[in-house]
Amino acid sequence: MPTTVTPQSTAKTTRTVAKAAAPLTSTARKMPAQKAAAKKAPAAKKPAMKPADTKAAKAAAPEKIKTTKKPKLVRDSFTMPKDEYQAIETLKQRATGLQRIAKKSELLRAGIMALSAMDDKDLVAILAKVPALKTGRPMKA
Repeated sequence: MPTTVTPQSTAKTTRTVAKAAAPLTSTARKMPAQKAAAKKAPAAKKPAMKPADTKAAKAAAPEKIKTTKKPKLVRDSFTMPKDEYQAIETLKQRATGLQRIAKKSELLRAGIMALSAMDDKDLVAILAKVPALKTGRPMKA
C-alpha cells in the first residue's frame, strides 16, 4: 500500500529535524557566525595591469637574479674536552676584536672549510694531533 504524505506531517518532521540540528552549546552557536565572517572577508585583489605594463614586466623578468636554495640545516651534538671548548670562546673574542662577531657554529664551519682545503698529508698530520675520545655523554661529576 502506498503511503500518502500530508502537508501537516511534513511540517512536523521538518520542525523535528530543525530542532535536532540546532546547536546545544554557546560555542557551537558561534561557529557558524565565525565561518560566515571568514567567508565574507574579501580576498585581496590585484590591480588590473595595463597591456603596456605586462610587456614591461615580461621584459624585466629575464634580468632577475636567480636565487639559490638555502641548504638544509642539521642539528647535531658532540663531546669535546673543556680546554678545546674554551678555545672556541677565545676565538669568538678574537674575532670580536677584529670587528667581526662570530658564532660558535660559524667558527666550527670555518674550521671544517680549512680542513677541507688542506692536502692529504697536512690533514693526516692535524688528525694525529687530536686525541681520540670515548663516545657518548660524559658522566655527571
